Amino acid sequence: MKKILLVLTLLIQFINTASAQTVIDTVDSPEGKILLFSDHKWIYLRDQGFNGVLNEKVYNWLSNKETYNFSHPWSNTTCYPSGGNNDMTKLKDTLWMCVQEDSLDNFYAPVPGAVTSHYGPRSGRYHNGIDLDLETGDTVRAVWGGKIRYAQYNNGGFGNLVIIRHHNGLETFYAHLSKLLLQPNAEVAAGDPIGLGGNTGRSYGSHLHFEVRLYDAPINPEEIIDFSEFEVKNENLLVHKALFRPGAKPSDIMDAHTETETIAVAAAVHPTKVYYKVRSGDTLTQIAVRNRTTVSKLCQLNGIKPSTTIQIGRSLRIR
Repeated sequence: MKKILLVLTLLIQFINTASAQTVIDTVDSPEGKILLFSDHKWIYLRDQGFNGVLNEKVYNWLSNKETYNFSHPWSNTTCYPSGGNNDMTKLKDTLWMCVQEDSLDNFYAPVPGAVTSHYGPRSGRYHNGIDLDLETGDTVRAVWGGKIRYAQYNNGGFGNLVIIRHHNGLETFYAHLSKLLLQPNAEVAAGDPIGLGGNTGRSYGSHLHFEVRLYDAPINPEEIIDFSEFEVKNENLLVHKALFRPGAKPSDIMDAHTETETIAVAAAVHPTKVYYKVRSGDTLTQIAVRNRTTVSKLCQLNGIKPSTTIQIGRSLRIR
């Protein structure tokens, strides 16, 4: 047992996606069997051949060779595996993504600190995420469930960086960590500890640099998450080319498409299970009007009556 633990400890420095090398040994671990390669790389047996696809709908929409042919391969060593080739300003249609469709997409705040720096231009360069206040050593958590794609020191300024690919199709970045708690290819649930906050890389004080990306293209995190209430603003996210302009908001959808076109594309790509989280003061009538449906339809979809008391925080299916 001591020998196995020693081997695993030595292997930590070689965390990487295994290339096409000869398997020289296997090691049993609490997380499953590990394959050791001749170039000192390793991979869990269960991950051999994993193509990185966690959301088939998003993958089929963006990677279709007849439309966009965007790529987003699975890499444990490259921060932006698409190589900058995914030009989201070329999007012609709109994708309706559900960022909290089921239990795999439950949301958890990365840290409870306030926003200290926002998305957008900053000091002559572009800040592709937001900064959240913390103290060195504070626990940083996964915001949604998924799989860790990258967990190592990044020389590009991020310092100790964790990147998680999520089941909802997005990726999140957690930078400047003082310590990494998990290895690449580890599966995580929302709220799982992934690292400790710090001040590594190009940083001037302890904080968490947090990004949300789709196929390597940055999205303003504050357009998806309310960091004052630490909750998702809306389970539904319209993805379109206007969203990727500097400072753009999802509400900019009408700049590029008509409402009819948006709904038509959304129905084709994501035809089922759209949810709304009940907020303080909401009534069934208000929810129905806001989401262009009826109270009777809401009752039918959720197995409730018009007189049912709806609790704050409950997710009601609206389509």
